[in-house]
Amino acid sequence: MNPPNDSGSPGSQPQGQHPLSDAAKASQAKTHILFRSFVVAVLGSFFVYQLDIGYLWLSALLTVTGIVLGIMVLVRYAKLKESKFVLFGTISGLVVLAVQVLLLVTSALFFNQVRDYQQCSRQALTQQAASMCQTQLEKSLPRFR
Repeated sequence: MNPPNDSGSPGSQPQGQHPLSDAAKASQAKTHILFRSFVVAVLGSFFVYQLDIGYLWLSALLTVTGIVLGIMVLVRYAKLKESKFVLFGTISGLVVLAVQVLLLVTSALFFNQVRDYQQCSRQALTQQAASMCQTQLEKSLPRFR
């Protein structure tokens, strides 16, 4: 036997929940699309950076895109208070992008050294050869003491 429904109509929402209007559903869908695009930009930036130093420009472009999308999602959250998950994901992604910016700036400053290291490590077939590549990179970087 079903409990009595106090709301009056059989198809109404349970107490505490209000049906979303079409405008609210559209707004929520737009926020989710922006959030998904943000996640793709963050992951894309990270994985492109891993590929090759020659794609540093693409990783930087994806990082900037991610930052812009992240700010847009945060502004939408501040105005509309839609989803805590979106807020948490956006803040986490922006932290990752902050680290990514540091990596990109460092790689841009030492572009030639990183490129030489990547070429050397691709040709290294043994652990000893890989270790020599790392030693060569350490010697080519300036000392800060």
